[in-house]
Amino acid sequence: MRTLPLLFLIFLVSCQTKTQNKAVDDNFEKRNLSTEFKSYWYDGNAELNSYDLEFYRYGEKRKGKAMLIFVTEDFLSEAQVKANSKSETTRSVMKLNSTKKFNTGIYPYSIMQSAFFPLGEQRPLLKLTSSVQEWCGQSYAQLNHRGDFKLRTHSYFEGEADSTFILKPVLTENQIWIQLRIAPKELRLGKQDILPDFSFLQLNHEKFKTYSASIEQKENDYLTTTLRYNQLGRVLKIYQEKSFPFEITKWEEMEIKGKDTLISKANKLQTLKTEYWQKNSDKYLHLRDSLSL
Repeated sequence: MRTLPLLFLIFLVSCQTKTQNKAVDDNFEKRNLSTEFKSYWYDGNAELNSYDLEFYRYGEKRKGKAMLIFVTEDFLSEAQVKANSKSETTRSVMKLNSTKKFNTGIYPYSIMQSAFFPLGEQRPLLKLTSSVQEWCGQSYAQLNHRGDFKLRTHSYFEGEADSTFILKPVLTENQIWIQLRIAPKELRLGKQDILPDFSFLQLNHEKFKTYSASIEQKENDYLTTTLRYNQLGRVLKIYQEKSFPFEITKWEEMEIKGKDTLISKANKLQTLKTEYWQKNSDKYLHLRDSLSL
């Protein structure tokens, strides 16, 4: 008989938790996705974009390749992983996997970041991971949006080994790339606090925290979004097409160090829409040629 009150209590707590979670979600404005958007992004394919990359590392310009891979998928909010199937506990997200690969002398660099951004409501991103690998070692950072931003960082550098900390949810540089593909003109402009690109913080050994930055947009041949951090000496310029699906054609990352300005660049090569996760047989190797890789 004692089990009945206990079960009833568990039921009440569960219901209260669901109600509280729903209330939290209701605090965010719903995002209305156009029919055009749904037709393009919910067709079961990912959009693969390849770029020629010129990236400054250790003061020298390196040549390499970059990828921006956009895809919509169902996301488990609690576990914060891709869901095997859609259900009442999943939410629709746009995921961006971005990669940069280049050589520094004898050894290679590989950078990959994954950002998960909610499509159903206008709120900060849900999850972000960033990894940097080279022959000296590797570093890894992860953000999970669970009420607050909960961050974990790991590195082989002295003083950066293992850290965990909490930040209030803010705009992140990594999510801006996704927002520009959804509705670029809805991006909030002006001066604001922003959490910078994770790989930039890792490569430059900067603290994982928010920094004051400004966002501007100009429209000429392209819609150009400029993100500027005076404290970090960082300027990011993203150039994209002015009409849907707002493809990103190129970008520039500037490092301002005293009188010197180093400008890393990426210029678009090819775009391919496909279910790439189903094309892991060697018979699909020719598709890399389609991306000029």
